[in-house]
Amino acid sequence: MSERVTIEDVAALARVSIKTVSRVINGEPNVSPATLDKVNKAIARLKFTPSRAAKSLASRKAFTVGLLYDNPCAYYVANVQSGVLDECEKRGYDLIVHPRSSPAYELVREVISLYHQGRFDGVILTPPLCDNQTILVALAEEGVPTSLIAPGTPFEAFPSVVTNDERSSYEMTRHLLQLGHRQIAFVSGHPAHLAVQKRTAGFVRAMTELSGSLDQNLIIEGFNSFSCGVAAGRKLLGRDTRPTAIFAANDEMAAGVLSLAHDLGLSVPRDLSLAGFDDIPIATQLWPPLTTIEQPIRQMAKRATALLLDIVNWNSADLASTVEEIPSRFVHRKSTTKPARAK
Repeated sequence: MSERVTIEDVAALARVSIKTVSRVINGEPNVSPATLDKVNKAIARLKFTPSRAAKSLASRKAFTVGLLYDNPCAYYVANVQSGVLDECEKRGYDLIVHPRSSPAYELVREVISLYHQGRFDGVILTPPLCDNQTILVALAEEGVPTSLIAPGTPFEAFPSVVTNDERSSYEMTRHLLQLGHRQIAFVSGHPAHLAVQKRTAGFVRAMTELSGSLDQNLIIEGFNSFSCGVAAGRKLLGRDTRPTAIFAANDEMAAGVLSLAHDLGLSVPRDLSLAGFDDIPIATQLWPPLTTIEQPIRQMAKRATALLLDIVNWNSADLASTVEEIPSRFVHRKSTTKPARAK
C-alpha cells in the first residue's frame, strides 16, 4: 500500500513553502497566478486530497461550528440542526451541538475555553440564549464569531436572522376577527423568549386596532410546553363565559388546549376555534389539524450559518450588524371557523 500523499509532498514538488500550499488549499487571496498554477498542478499530479485535519492544521481553523440551544421542543432543535448542517456540509464544516445544562456564566466560560482551544470556529445561538446579555457581551469581548437565530432584539456585534413574529401574530388574530370571533384568548410564550413575546404584541395590537377591545384577562402566560397549554386551557375554558377562539403562541401549547377541549367534550372548531404558531409536525397530526403560522426555522438556521462562516472565512466585519428577515406564512386548516352563534 502506498503512503498517503502529504502537504509537504505537494510543497516539495511545486517548490514552494508549506504555508503557500495551505493558502491555495484554503482559497486565501494574494497568491500569484503562476504560484497558484504550480501548486494546483502538483496537487493534480500527486492526486492529493487534503484531509479535514490537514486543512485545520494548515489554516488554524477547526472547520467546526458550535450550535447552542436551550429549548425543550425536540422538533425545533432538530429543524435548526438540519438547517445548520445543510450549510456546514456545503462548506466542508462539522457541527457540535451543545444543549445548555448550566447557568449562563458557566456556559460562557465553557464556550470561550473551547473556542480558544480551537475546538470550533464560531457559535450559533438560538432562543433564549440569543437574548442573554451575559452570554452576548462575553462572546463579543472575547472575539468569538457568533450569529443569532431569532433574537428578540438584534445585538450589534453579531449578525441575526429573524422572522416577522409580530406581524404574523397580527395576521392570525385578524383571521379570527374576520371569522366573527370577539372573545379571543391568547396563550403567550415563554417570557425569556423575546421573539415569541412579539407574538403577544401582535395579538394585542390586532385586538386594539381591529376590534377596539382587549380583555387582559384573556391573555394567559404559558411556557411553550404541552402541559402549559393544558393548564391555560383549563383556566380559559373553565370561565362562566368562555372564549370562542384561542390563539396559542406555539403549536405545542395549542395541542395542550385541544387535548383539554376534547376532555371537556367540546368540539373544535364548532364550539371553539383554535390556532397555533410554528407549524411543527404535530399541527397536521392532531384532529382537527391546526390553523397556524409556518415559521421558516430551517431556512433561518441555514442563513445564520452562512453569515457566521462568511465572517469566519473572510473576516467580513461589515456583516456583524446584519439583520436579515425570512418571513413566516399563514396556514389555514380545519381548527378555525365562524363562532356557532355567528353561523
